[in-house]
Order: sequence, then C-alpha cells, then structure tokens
Amino acid sequence: MTRANAVLLLVLLASSLVLVHVSYDTRQLFSEVDRLQAEQRRLDQEHERLLAERQAQATPLRVERLARERLEMRTAAPSITQYVAAPAPATGGRP
Repeated sequence: MTRANAVLLLVLLASSLVLVHVSYDTRQLFSEVDRLQAEQRRLDQEHERLLAERQAQATPLRVERLARERLEMRTAAPSITQYVAAPAPATGGRP
C-alpha cells in the first residue's frame, strides 16, 4: 500500500508542477494579448488620423495654391493659350 501511495504522491506532485507551469504560461499569454490589443487600438487611431490628414492635404484648393506658389503655374485662359497646328502629312508620291 505504501508503494501505491508513494507513486500517487509523485503523480500528484508532478501534476501540481505542470498546473503551476501552465497557469504561468496562461498569464503570460493573456498579458501579451492585452498588450497587442492596446497596440492595435493605437495603430487604428494613427491610421484614422493619417487618413484624415491625407484627405485634408488633397483638397482642390490646397493643390491649386501649391501649384501657383511652388510650380508657378497659372490657370489656362484663352488670352494665354497657344494653339499648335498639326503638321500636314507628307505626300512622297504615294496616295
């Protein structure tokens, strides 16, 4: 009977150690999940901010202002438009 009790005690100790180890791993994984979820929320907020910033940067008024200031472009008007005629096709003896 004592031999069976000793084996059962060893099995109980081994299962207790495994339970403690599994509990520790589970806590670590849950803390990692929480950390990654917080990181995901932060990245989602930054993505939304960047989308709003991109939308604000691409407004037609801003693009036109930058074209005038940096590229020195101006609006096309009939008074400054130059029309170029297409050259006549060369007829080298063939119809």
